[in-house]
Amino acid sequence: MSRTFTRMAAAALVTFGATSFGVAKAAAPSARAPVTTTTTMQAAPDASIHLQPPANEHCGLFKTCASTKIGFGKGDFVVRLSALGVITNNTGSRVRLAEGSPAATLAGGNVFRHNTSVTNQAMPELTLEYFLTDHLSLDLIASSTRHEAAAHVGKLGKLDAGSFWILPPTLTAAYHFRPHKRFNPYAGLGITVAIFHNMHAAKNLNGIGNGAVFDAMHMKTNVGPSFNLGFDYQLVGNWFFNFDIKQILLLNQSVHLSKRGNPITGGRVRVHDDVNPTVVGAGIEYRF
Repeated sequence: MSRTFTRMAAAALVTFGATSFGVAKAAAPSARAPVTTTTTMQAAPDASIHLQPPANEHCGLFKTCASTKIGFGKGDFVVRLSALGVITNNTGSRVRLAEGSPAATLAGGNVFRHNTSVTNQAMPELTLEYFLTDHLSLDLIASSTRHEAAAHVGKLGKLDAGSFWILPPTLTAAYHFRPHKRFNPYAGLGITVAIFHNMHAAKNLNGIGNGAVFDAMHMKTNVGPSFNLGFDYQLVGNWFFNFDIKQILLLNQSVHLSKRGNPITGGRVRVHDDVNPTVVGAGIEYRF
């Protein structure tokens, strides 16, 4: 019996030892196990996305893009097309008839003051402008307008003098107050050369004999200063809206009416007029 008890005790010791060894082995850290904490795993980037470079953005003619320059600045070249209104201001004029001529006798004298008028007109205008600096620009306008003239001669009343075209190229230096802004007001100072062409005298009788009162017209080229105020506003892309007012001074404008040998007027009728037109323009411009 003692032998049986001994065998049972030995078997129990072996079983207990094997169990203790297994628990100790499970509790011990593995040499291959990581010692750092677990981190969030991320997917690897897809290399196929970068196989081709992104295409450049195409900015349309009537589109504002990230690359579109805001406002005007140094180096900009602008072309403007405007509707132009010319308001003539006959601030001081005089008409002189030959003393003793039939026209002077019927009119009641040979000198009349503030007695000429020129009609207003509207025409298109082309302007070229270049920015020398962010603030300073030079612009040149080109337009030609047709006007009709009349002389108010004493008791004879209003006599049609004829019609003429005027080409007034004006060079202006303008100062822009807000460069690189959508709204950019400016003020300018310039010079105008008034060139008259296609002059035609009126063929009217007006009860003075059988001949025309004015049978010729000649107007001399005049030069005068100009002053202007205006603003530019960026609409979309490189397109802008412009509004401009110019005051041009054409002082003592010389006009000769009728031929030297005209029997009605006794020769040339001399007219001197301060026209001083006000020019108002509004239009669309494009920056290159």
